[in-house]
Amino acid sequence: MATVNGVSLDIPVPDGTADAYLAHPDDGGPHPGVLLYMDAFGLRPSLQEMARRLAGHGYTVLVPNVLHRAGRAPVVELPDYIDPSERPEIFAQLMPLIQTFTPELAMRDAGAYLDWLAASPLVADGPVGTTGYCMGGVLGVRTAAAFPDRIAAVGAFHTGRLVTDTEDSPHLLADRITAELYFGHADQDTSMPVEHIKTLEQALDTAGVRYRSELYDGAHHGYTQKDTAAYNAEADERHWNALLDLFGRAL
Repeated sequence: MATVNGVSLDIPVPDGTADAYLAHPDDGGPHPGVLLYMDAFGLRPSLQEMARRLAGHGYTVLVPNVLHRAGRAPVVELPDYIDPSERPEIFAQLMPLIQTFTPELAMRDAGAYLDWLAASPLVADGPVGTTGYCMGGVLGVRTAAAFPDRIAAVGAFHTGRLVTDTEDSPHLLADRITAELYFGHADQDTSMPVEHIKTLEQALDTAGVRYRSELYDGAHHGYTQKDTAAYNAEADERHWNALLDLFGRAL
C-alpha cells in the first residue's frame, strides 16, 4: 500500500464549479485515474476514506460532489452515523435534488471530470475507471456509454434502478459500452430485484459487453458504506477484492 495524500479541490464544470476530493499516492507520479461516484448521501468523510484506500493501491481517485448545483458537500446535514430512523428525513431533503439531476446534466459534468483527470500530471495517460455506489453505479454506467473511448472499467455496487421502463434506462445503453463492467448486487436490495438483474444481464449479453454480475447474499442496499446501518463488513471486503481485480486487469 502506497502512502497517500488527500486534498479538497474545485473542478470547473459547464454550469459552474463542483467541489471534489482527490486522493493519490504521494510519490508525485502519474497513476491510473479513477472517478469515484458517490452514493445519495454524498461526498463525506467515509467516501474520502474509501478514496484514500483505493489510492493506496496505486490510483489517482477523484470524488466529485455530483449534486454541486445544490451547494457544497454535504448538501444536507448528515449525522456521523446514519441510523435507519434518520433516513426518511434525510431522503425527504435529498430526493428533490436527485430528481432534478438529469442524465443530461450528469454527463455534461462527467465530461468535465474526465477532462480534469486527463489534464492532471497525477493521472497516467489512457482511459480511466469508475466505481459507483447506489446512484453512483448508474452514473458510472452512463459515463461508460457516453464516453466509451475514455472509460475502461466500471464497478457498480448496490446499484438500483439500472433497469427502468423509461426510454433512457441504463440497461438500454449497453450497446454503447466498450468498458469491462462489474456489478455487485445486494440480494436484499428492493431497487434491483432479481428480474431486473436478469434483464440487465440479457442486455449486456446481447450487446457483447464484458462483465461480471454477482449477487451478494445477506447484503442490503448500501453495504459498502461504513457510516450507515446498511454496512456489511464481509460484503464490503468482497467488493474491494472485486474492484481491485477489475482495475488490475483493465487499468
